[in-house]
Amino acid sequence: MSGMIPQSFIDDLLDRIDIVDTVDSRVKLKKTGKNYSACCPFHDEKTPSFTVSPDKQFYYCFGCGASGNALGFVMDYERLSFPETIESLARVAGLTVPREVQTEAQIKREQERKSIYSLLEKADEFYQQQLRHHPSKHMAVNYLKGRGLDGKTAKDYGVGFAPPGWDNLIKALATNDEDKHLLIEGGMLIHHDQDKKLYDRFRHRIMFPIRDIRGRAIGFGGRVLGDDKPKYLNSPETPIFHKGQELYGLYEARLAYRDLPRLLVVEGYMDVVSLAQFGIRYGVATLGTACGEDHLNKAFKYTNEVVFCFDGDKAGRAAAGRALDASLTTMADGRTVKFLFLPEGEDPDTLVRKIGPEKFETMISMAVPLEDQLFDTAAEGLNIRTMEGRATFSKRAAPMLDKLPKSVFKELMFENLATRTGLNRNILQDLIVEATKNPQPKQEPVKEIAHTPTKPAPKQIHIQQAIHPQDTQNQIPRQHSEDPGWSDYYDTDAPPPNYEEYYSGHNSRSVVEKASPWKNANSRMLMTPAQKAVALLVATPTLAVIEPNHDLWLEDTDTNLLMLGRLLKVLHERPHYNISNLLGYWRGMYGEDETERLAKIAGNDLLQATSALSTTRDDTEAKADYDNQAAFKGCLDALYRHQNAKKAAAHLEKIKNSNFTQLSKEEREHLVRAALANKTPQQ
Repeated sequence: MSGMIPQSFIDDLLDRIDIVDTVDSRVKLKKTGKNYSACCPFHDEKTPSFTVSPDKQFYYCFGCGASGNALGFVMDYERLSFPETIESLARVAGLTVPREVQTEAQIKREQERKSIYSLLEKADEFYQQQLRHHPSKHMAVNYLKGRGLDGKTAKDYGVGFAPPGWDNLIKALATNDEDKHLLIEGGMLIHHDQDKKLYDRFRHRIMFPIRDIRGRAIGFGGRVLGDDKPKYLNSPETPIFHKGQELYGLYEARLAYRDLPRLLVVEGYMDVVSLAQFGIRYGVATLGTACGEDHLNKAFKYTNEVVFCFDGDKAGRAAAGRALDASLTTMADGRTVKFLFLPEGEDPDTLVRKIGPEKFETMISMAVPLEDQLFDTAAEGLNIRTMEGRATFSKRAAPMLDKLPKSVFKELMFENLATRTGLNRNILQDLIVEATKNPQPKQEPVKEIAHTPTKPAPKQIHIQQAIHPQDTQNQIPRQHSEDPGWSDYYDTDAPPPNYEEYYSGHNSRSVVEKASPWKNANSRMLMTPAQKAVALLVATPTLAVIEPNHDLWLEDTDTNLLMLGRLLKVLHERPHYNISNLLGYWRGMYGEDETERLAKIAGNDLLQATSALSTTRDDTEAKADYDNQAAFKGCLDALYRHQNAKKAAAHLEKIKNSNFTQLSKEEREHLVRAALANKTPQQ
C-alpha cells in the first residue's frame, strides 16, 4: 500500500493505545508508585531500571538511556519499521491504517533515496566484478594475497576493486543525467567546478562496501593501491550515509553470531576482514572518525561488551583517551568497555597471523577494563604517594567519574576513588563543581616524570604474555601522547561547531540550573540552553505560548535550535499534543534518528524530574523550589542574548571592514568603544 500514513491517524492511534498495556504484553511490568518498572529489555541487568510513566505515556531506562513512546518501544523491541509498527498497533486497536497522497516533494525525496540505495547496490556489484574480470585486477589480487586474504572472506565482505581511470563507474552506471545526479548525491561521483566535468570518486583502490544493519550498501571505503593520498578514502555524508553513526562490519558480525559475545573496535577495514578470516568475526571499525557516543550506543544495542583495540604507539594512546571520554556517558550497569593495546609495530591484521586466533582472543580477554584505564589516565605523570599528587589525581578523576550515568557502577567507581585518595564523597563532589566552574587546561604530553609514580605500569599486553599469561616480565609499557591518532590516514569531514563555546560569556546557567531537578541527576548529558528548552517543552507543552516566534529558530543552522523551532511550531499548531503525540509526529516528519535524539534529550530528565517532584518532597514545596516556566524563560533569555551578541559581532565586523572616513558618527563611536573594551591594560 503506497502513500503516507496521515498524522491525524497516528495521533488518534496513540490516544487509543496505552503504553503500559503495550509494554506489559511484551515485558512484565511491576507497579512502583505512580509509574511501572521492569528489567530493561534492551540491555542485561538484574536490578530494574526501566520505567514506564502512564501519565506521560513515555518509557525511559536509567541504565542504557533507551526512551520513547509506545511506537518507539514496539519498533525497537520487535525490530519493525515505522509503517510496520503502525500496522501492528492498529490491528491491536481494531483500526485500519489509511493512506494519504504524498506531495510531489515527498514523493521525489523518497524516490531519490530509493534510487541512491539501488545505484549503490549496483556500484557494489560493479566493484566486485572488476576484482574478478578487469584487465588490471592483478594489482588488487596481488595486494590482497600479499595481505593473506582468501577468496571466501573477500566475498563475504564484498571486497572489490575500483580500477585506474577517471570514469569507469560513470560509464558503467551513469546512463543518463538523472543517474549522474543520484551518483553525485550518493557520494560516488565528483563534479569538478573548474572544467565542469564529472569523475569517479574512487579510483585505483581496494573497495570495501559499508552496509547498514539491513545489509544495504550505503557507502564505501577505499584503500589506495600505490602512493596516492589519502591512504583511506570514505564516502562523504549523503542522504543515506552518516559516518559518525556507522560501524563497518557490524552487519557481518550480526550475521555470524546469534548472540554477539562482544564487538572489537579496530582501526581499519583490513583489520576487520583479516580477523574474520581467522574466525574472529566480531571486529568493527569506525569510518575515519574517533569512536563517539553514537557509535557506542549503536554497538550496545547488539552486545554488552565493547573492546577498543589500539596500536601501541603514541597515536594509539591519544585515540584511547578519546574513546575513554566517549565511553563514560554510555556506561550503564551490565555494560563492559575494555582497552587492548598491541605491541608497537603491530596491528590486528599482522598480529593475528603471527600468533593465531586463540592467542589473540586470549589477549582480548586480558584487555584493560575501563575502570583501570580511567584511573591510569588520571594518574598519568603524577607521584600519587605525595599529597600534591593525590590532590591533582582527585581533581582529574572526579569530573571523569561524574560523566558516568547514575548506576551501581558509578557508585562503585566513586568508592574506589575515595579509597585511592582518602577523600570522602562530599569533597569529591565539591571537586566536580569546581571543575565545572574552572575547567582545567588540557593536559600536556608527559615528556619526563620527576618522581616514580606508584601506579602500576600501563597494562599493554605483550605477545609473550598472551601466549604465557603467567609470564609478565616481558610486558611493554604503553606510550603517552596527545597525537591526533588515526585522522591523518583518512579523508574526514570537518567537526561540527563547538556547542560548549556557543554560550561562552553569557552566564546563562544561573537562572536555568538553580535548584532544578532538570540538572541531570544521572549526569548523562550536560545540556545547553537550547536542549533544556526542548526538554522543558516536551515535559510541559503549554510553555510554547511563552515563545510565539518559532520562525527565528527555524532559520538557525544549529541542530538544537532548529529542533526548538520545529517543536515550537508544532505546539503552536497542535497545542493539545503531549509527549507521546510529539514523538509520533517527529518520527513521521523527521525520521527515526531525529526522533531518538528528541527522546534522548527529553528522557535524560523527564522521569528524573517527575520522580524528584513526586517522591522527594510534597507538591507545594516542589513547585516552590522549581518553576519550569521560569526555567524556560531563563533558557530563552540566554538564547536571545546569544542571538543579539551574534548580530552585534556581525555588525562590528562590517564596520571594521569599512572605510573609517565613510562611517557615521554613531558607527565611529561604536568602533572606538569596542577597541577600548578589548584593550589590555599596561603592566
